Amino acid sequence: MKQYMLLCSLILLVCSCKEDPEVIFTQAAVKKEEKKKSLSYLPFTQIELNDLGGFKPTGENWIIVGDVISDRKTKRTVTFSEGTGIILNKNDQEKEKNKNLYTPFEHGDIELELDVMVPVGSNSGLYFQGRYEVQIYDSWKVKKPKYVDMGGIYQRWDKEAPKGKEGYEGTSPRVNAAKAPGLWQHLKVIFHAAKFNKAGKKTKNAWFEEVWLNGVLVQENVELTGPTRGGGTNADEKPRGPLMIQGDHGPVAFKNIKYKLYEDNKLKISNLVRTEYKHSGKTIGNLDTIAKVSEEKAKVLSFSDVTSKRERKMVAFSGTLSVPKSGDYLFASQTTGIAELYLNKKKAFRFKGSRDEFGFNTVTLEKGNIPFTVVYNQHAPWARGCNLFVEGPEMKAYSLFEGVKKGAGEFDPLKGIIVEPKDKPVMQRSFVNHKDQKHTHAISVGTPQGVHYSYNLATGSLLKVWRGSFLNTTHMWLSRGFKQLGEPVGFAIAMHGDLEFAPLETENTPWPIPLPENKGFKQLGYELDASRMPTFSYQLGKTVITNTFTVPEGSRQLNKSITVSKGKNLWHKIADGENIKELPDNIYVVNNESYYVDLSGNELKATIRNIDGKDELLIKVPDGDSKINYSIIW
Repeated sequence: MKQYMLLCSLILLVCSCKEDPEVIFTQAAVKKEEKKKSLSYLPFTQIELNDLGGFKPTGENWIIVGDVISDRKTKRTVTFSEGTGIILNKNDQEKEKNKNLYTPFEHGDIELELDVMVPVGSNSGLYFQGRYEVQIYDSWKVKKPKYVDMGGIYQRWDKEAPKGKEGYEGTSPRVNAAKAPGLWQHLKVIFHAAKFNKAGKKTKNAWFEEVWLNGVLVQENVELTGPTRGGGTNADEKPRGPLMIQGDHGPVAFKNIKYKLYEDNKLKISNLVRTEYKHSGKTIGNLDTIAKVSEEKAKVLSFSDVTSKRERKMVAFSGTLSVPKSGDYLFASQTTGIAELYLNKKKAFRFKGSRDEFGFNTVTLEKGNIPFTVVYNQHAPWARGCNLFVEGPEMKAYSLFEGVKKGAGEFDPLKGIIVEPKDKPVMQRSFVNHKDQKHTHAISVGTPQGVHYSYNLATGSLLKVWRGSFLNTTHMWLSRGFKQLGEPVGFAIAMHGDLEFAPLETENTPWPIPLPENKGFKQLGYELDASRMPTFSYQLGKTVITNTFTVPEGSRQLNKSITVSKGKNLWHKIADGENIKELPDNIYVVNNESYYVDLSGNELKATIRNIDGKDELLIKVPDGDSKINYSIIW
């Protein structure tokens, strides 16, 4: 029996905050002025893929190409076109002639980012220092990932152990964040090399600080007692070694390879003095004109004694910074009060923010000693906290404050208050972040099959889809709440999030955006079917549009069925991205978020157009009544 939620939904929309504007059709997209963003990290070193010159000489299985397409139904199959920007392992030689790929540089501690495409059933790996492997594998349909799966840290191997017990250690990813084969996936790895004393004796094991796959933290602080299988023995461990990409296990493609090499560089602090000021204002002002409450020598730089108490207080630390290497240094501050940093008696940084924001500033420093002062004004005792991080040449970002680790206190979507569907779908109203914009009239739907989505009720638009656990509501329900956001658990694919239907004067008319004065969009609410899956409805003028979503068993995809009643001169926007390619069988690949759109069951023909440097996938909707069906696969 259908349960109608129209009235409740309308009441919720009327009573909700009005951050989301009403929608109006305009015949020209109005571009928002982009705020100039501060640099949030120092630049990486890019491996140029114009030729193979960025690597040591290798086998004929490795080539530079301009584009790669993988058949998502045929094992270990790739096609490519000429060009530059992608390095492809064809894996088409006789087995012993499919060679691994090595960098000419050797590394100790390193931060590495790259994009990788894995065909169906294929296998590769990233060997840090040629010894410690992060696995690359087609793990799309795996429910419980193991060390052999994408993002896993491969096991070690003892060939002298009894048969069946040779493998040991190895670390599984926290979640399966792998995409469908043939899609570009993003890997980020922070690796620390083993440490040795002057006599060559190992004093500390190698470890992976972080492994991120498609924006999800899948490994954290994993220690390695020695090389993983294929990386040699303990006797082979050294302070440095080349990055190696496995080339003999199957075809694989890479692009956007970049890295940073780190040493144990730090800004050394000395001659530290702590000063407390008699000040209760909301600014800092000229310290020379403010009365001092106390001044004393200090052993550590820390505001913890201030931030741990609910009181107004302004404190400064002054001293000497020893700069180990000339170059650019990036300072990042996170504070709920006001913080200022002075270097060489000049203000280098001022930040007034909130606990979920960072302020950034880059300063060029010369090697040697310089005076510094950092000031924190905790003018609102109910909002407390101050951190200051620095990154520099061969220096990994770290906190200048004693006992603070970068990332400490950051939100972890796998922990906290998790809403999980069991035998029926679950719907949860919340604010939803989409492409750095908070949507207040949003609802998220979780299914027992583990495929979930968020939908914008204010514009009738699909915002994001994901698979895994459903929704983290910690920011909504813990204590008084914070940001009121429902956060996907696991990696999410962001859809375009714009209006999904609009009239266009010509095929080249820019897609319209919502404007506040609209009176043409009317939300009609949603209704539940017998399984409690919702169908959403809204009205554009005289046209009524419904959206129904279903999830097939055993796959990571969301089926979308749209009905249009009394349509007139409408277009439907399915996707946009940096580029969209048509594949056989009416399937398209969208290469910003990197997902497939399967239109094979649809009678209407889609069109790819490029507007302002961005591809859009559109369908011209016939006048009258019509249906549009397609699947989103990732």
